[in-house]
Amino acid sequence: MSTLISQSDCLNYFENPNPDDFGESVESFLHYLQKATAIFLSGQDSSKRRAVCTLLHGNEPSGTEAVFNYLKSKQKPRFDTLFIIGSVQAACVKPFFSQRMEVGKRDLNRCFRPPYDDSQGQIAKAILDLLKQVKPECLIDIHNTSGSGPSFGVAIAEDANHIAITSLFTNDLIVTDLRLGALMEQSEQNMITVTVECGGAQDKSSQIIAHEGLHRYLSAERVMAGVDDQYPINVFHNPIRLETKNHGEVAYAKAPCAAAVITLPEQAYKFNYGMLTKDEFIGYLNEDGFAQLTAIDHLGNERLDEFFEKREGKLFSRHPIKVFMMTTNPFIAKTDCLFYFIGNS
Repeated sequence: MSTLISQSDCLNYFENPNPDDFGESVESFLHYLQKATAIFLSGQDSSKRRAVCTLLHGNEPSGTEAVFNYLKSKQKPRFDTLFIIGSVQAACVKPFFSQRMEVGKRDLNRCFRPPYDDSQGQIAKAILDLLKQVKPECLIDIHNTSGSGPSFGVAIAEDANHIAITSLFTNDLIVTDLRLGALMEQSEQNMITVTVECGGAQDKSSQIIAHEGLHRYLSAERVMAGVDDQYPINVFHNPIRLETKNHGEVAYAKAPCAAAVITLPEQAYKFNYGMLTKDEFIGYLNEDGFAQLTAIDHLGNERLDEFFEKREGKLFSRHPIKVFMMTTNPFIAKTDCLFYFIGNS
């Protein structure tokens, strides 16, 4: 395998490493890796390959923990497998798994499109180049949601194979035409790709979903759909992102914060469960807060007024909506988005 690999200064590469070298904890494993790393593991059968990516965000531990535990178990996957572990240096900033990315650097999962002219872009390009060389039949990219919430898959294509792979981890699949520079947007050109959002980083269920799903994925003789196979998967299309304009401030408190465009409840992650009704207030808006929000769909259309309204200084939805990825991290809320939502206007 090593003859296929063009080495990159920004990406470590290990082939069939000795798991004893990794230490006895995920933290020691990360210290051993030092930077973004690819690990190739020979399988029982080399007739095809599969790939796993995780830790593109340094504050999302579940995938790394699942990969570490799998490697330490010294199991042999059904087929040759490439593991990619992305934001190792960000994850090593103490306390471990507290930083989405390193200070002053871009979000790695927004760097998988040209230009690749900074350090994060170079890592992204090295990952894409490696995947093209290895040619796996499919790729799963394991994440945690930015707030506590249920698991779901995300893909940019909808067919039986994407649904089949999703079913190894969860029962919900979001299919999106939105393009942000994420890994799946490029890797899908060469292999079936599903992003798996396991749930919140602190949710015990997230560890179980990542661990058990990874074992199913790596041990299965077939992960693609069979002709007559049926999968109990709910499919949702094109969620919209609610954002603050120009990275406007976001707060989480019981009372409104004057400096914040919007002040959300301290336990706003609860909106991730079930439907959000039009009678349930989302957060407090400052005087100009509503005008500082934006909800642009995948076609570039502004949908804010269609789905939301301001009532007595508070933000409400006009119609029942399903919320995904509601975060309680103000940095993520203002630099990425408050949440994703799906609803019928």
